[in-house]
This record gives sequence, C-alpha cells and structure tokens, in this order.
Amino acid sequence: MELRQLQYFLTVVEEANFTRAAARLHLAQPGVSAQIRQLERELGQPLLDRSGRTVTTTTVGEAVVPFARAALAAIAGLRQTVDEFTGLMRGQVTIGLVSGAATDEFDVAAVLADFHDDHPQVEISLTENTSEWMLTTLLRGELDLALIGLANEDPPPGVSLQIVIDVPLVAAMAPDDPLLTLAGRTALPLAKLAGRPLISLPRGTGLRGVLERACTQAGFQPRIAFEAAAPHLLARLAARGLGVAILPELPPEAAAELGLRTRPLTAPGLRGRVALAWRTDGPAAPAAKALLARMRKAFPTAHSSQA
Repeated sequence: MELRQLQYFLTVVEEANFTRAAARLHLAQPGVSAQIRQLERELGQPLLDRSGRTVTTTTVGEAVVPFARAALAAIAGLRQTVDEFTGLMRGQVTIGLVSGAATDEFDVAAVLADFHDDHPQVEISLTENTSEWMLTTLLRGELDLALIGLANEDPPPGVSLQIVIDVPLVAAMAPDDPLLTLAGRTALPLAKLAGRPLISLPRGTGLRGVLERACTQAGFQPRIAFEAAAPHLLARLAARGLGVAILPELPPEAAAELGLRTRPLTAPGLRGRVALAWRTDGPAAPAAKALLARMRKAFPTAHSSQA
C-alpha cells in the first residue's frame, strides 16, 4: 500500500468523479483508476462503487475513509516536525488583499518577496477582493490572513485585527464644485452630500460600509453615481466633475496634482481603516504563523491621524 494510493482514493471520494479527481491531481485518469484498483486488490474489497453517474464509496470504502485521512495527516505532521527541527519551512499560505491597500508606504509586495527569499519552499497565494468576501472566506478557513477595510468598529466573532491604517475620509471634488463655496475652508457636513452624485469604492468594501452607515445616521441614502475598486480612478472621475469622491485624506499637494480640492467631513466624521485580520484561534500551519508574525511587525498598529 502506498500513500499516493490513499491520496488518489480520497480525492476521488471528494470529487465523486474520476475525471475531476485526475484533473485536481494533475494526472491522467487511467493512472488514477489503476492505482485505486491496485489498492482494492491489496485490501481484497472494492472501495468505490462505479456503477452510477457519480462515484460513491462502498460500505468498506466509507469505513476506510477516516483511516486514510488519518494516515495522510500523520505523514504531514511527521514532515512538519522534521522541517521545524531542520529550520526548513514549507507549505502554502493564502492571503487576501483589499483593493488599493498596497501603496508605496504600505509595501505588501516587498514583505511577501522578503518572506519568499527566506522561505523559498513556501507557496504564497494572493487574491484581491472586497473586505466582506475576505472576512467570510477567512472564517471558513480558506484564507490564512487578510488585509481588509473596516466598515464597523468591532470585528466579527472569531476574527482578530491589527489596525494598520487609520485616517480621516474626505470629500474630493473638482475645483469649480459649488460645495467648495458652501464649505469654504472648513469641514463639510455630510448631510450636504444628500442628493449629490457620489463616487465610491464598491459595496462590500470597508470604505463603502462606513459611507453608507454614516449617511443613514445623517438621515439620507447616498446616491452612488460611480464606483470602482481603484481609489486613483475615483479621484480622476471626481476631478472631471462627475461627482464627489469619498477618499482617504490626501496631502494638499497630492490633491492639487490630481486636479482636486478636498474637504473634511463632519456630522458625523468618517474614518478609513485598514486592518490585518486573522482567525482568533490563529493559523494552524507554521508557514502561515510565520508570515502573520512578519506582517504584524512590518505593519505596526496605526495611531489615528486627525483631520
């Protein structure tokens, strides 16, 4: 009996189909079938029922499944223990990243590249999506850690956070927007945006959640005219007079380069926060634990900056 035969068997059980199992294993289907038949001959009993449209386990096969899983888990644990003693780290880490979080000041790529240089046997998988999706995926165990935008003050149960960006949100608009005359050089009450075309990140992002909650608190529903995942595109749309963009605070010179004027928002004030998130019980794999520690050190807890 070989470990690969147990792996092939479990993959067919999970996929309920030889073709899909072979594709997942990156092998030819006849080879997978042959190895499982060899395993069945050695055990003296059929493990799979191939007579229907989908492949199912026989009574014996169903009884074998937990032992096959335990055997593969034991081997994985053995390898992990040896690797820890030899200083070699291997495995896979999956990371989620909210759009627009990677900037020159917040260089995620550099942290991942340095980690890869130190641990070349670790495979890093990076995906970009909304914060809402990443929180759900993180809790399901499909992500090890994520950089998310926060829509609420408190994290959902089961998630720990380290806030790494905490800045005021501002209204950004073209230089000839009449709101500038209304606000002068002071802050702009959020209620003044009622009925105005707004430009925002998509629904499911932390910034959008903050905006919608604040507008409800101010007594109106935001009129979202344009949405995009890239903050720079939001700024360009606003600079062309297509609406008022809700953006993290910009230095005056940066806003001027983009052709924008900005005003702080009040009643209520809005803040944009990005956090490093992970399951409270922590990543199980040593590689994920090591990368989490590396990122927590690279991106320390942010102190709130005031508008």
